[in-house]
Amino acid sequence: MTIAPTAPPAPPEIEQLATVAARMAAAVETVVVGRPELVRTSLAVLLAGGHLLLEDVPGLGKTTLAKALARSIDCSVGRVQFTPDLLPSDLTGVTIFRPQTQEFEFRPGPVFAHVVIGDEINRASPKTQAALLECMQEAQATVDGTTYPLPRPFFVVATQNPVEMEGTYPLPEAQRDRFMARLSVGYPDALTEVELLDRNEDGDPLDTLQPVTHADEVQRLVGVARRLHASPAVKRYVVDLVSATRDDPGLRLGASPRASVQLLRAAKALAAIAGRDHVLPDDVQELAEPVLAHRLLPSTQARLSGRDTSDVVRSLLASVPVPSATPLAGARGRRAAP
Repeated sequence: MTIAPTAPPAPPEIEQLATVAARMAAAVETVVVGRPELVRTSLAVLLAGGHLLLEDVPGLGKTTLAKALARSIDCSVGRVQFTPDLLPSDLTGVTIFRPQTQEFEFRPGPVFAHVVIGDEINRASPKTQAALLECMQEAQATVDGTTYPLPRPFFVVATQNPVEMEGTYPLPEAQRDRFMARLSVGYPDALTEVELLDRNEDGDPLDTLQPVTHADEVQRLVGVARRLHASPAVKRYVVDLVSATRDDPGLRLGASPRASVQLLRAAKALAAIAGRDHVLPDDVQELAEPVLAHRLLPSTQARLSGRDTSDVVRSLLASVPVPSATPLAGARGRRAAP
């Protein structure tokens, strides 16, 4: 079966996406100080229609970044504090019986929001974590045999502490695979930390952050980003990178085909944020580690040698051949030879 190609976005659509992304970045950076690359990658995940996992030790601003992203959009927001006693119904909702009407009524849980902030997601049991699988993949939730659609856009931004810390559970592989990217916040440098003190001296900057766009516009821009042109050579490069993880001796679990799809979508969104109408190998390389590393499982030998999955992705980026030709900037509708 032949699939008809979708029409590429018009230059004004790309320009509008880049403008909205710039406004959102400026708003978030009033709260998240000194990490423009972190904010840009987070926005690429949002505009690619994916979900974001923020991992680092407590106190580095993971939840602050999640809240800032949510507040930059005029949309509904659900917040969940994951704890060991959290139940799946605490996420998806429950069906209750109303004696007055003699009818059952569904009370939706916090996942029925455009942006869902899952704080310390790996402190809940695997059973509760698994309640998000259907939500994140299919944008729907099934409760008591009835399936309910979730709002669009649907964006989960979750935080987690390293699994070595007390009271944490490792996320199931299936759930990690549903997060488009995993990012680490990291410690700020001295000058950035001084600026952070100045901004928080008179109150929380989050209190003054105002929305710069709305949910319908974000959903439309997700569609614009997905229609961006990616040449056959770039697509093959994505597949080669992902396939290489399945053959690397340092890994016992490589990346899935879902990883290929999400890496390309994220690269398209990153290109659109930069104002381009096509994807470059540079976009794929910039996002390869955030998109792929958390999906991989290292071999025993790799763990013993101190080599983690990020090291493996970086070595593959250095070894997998890069396409030698890409479409020219502004060549809307044209196709360059690979």
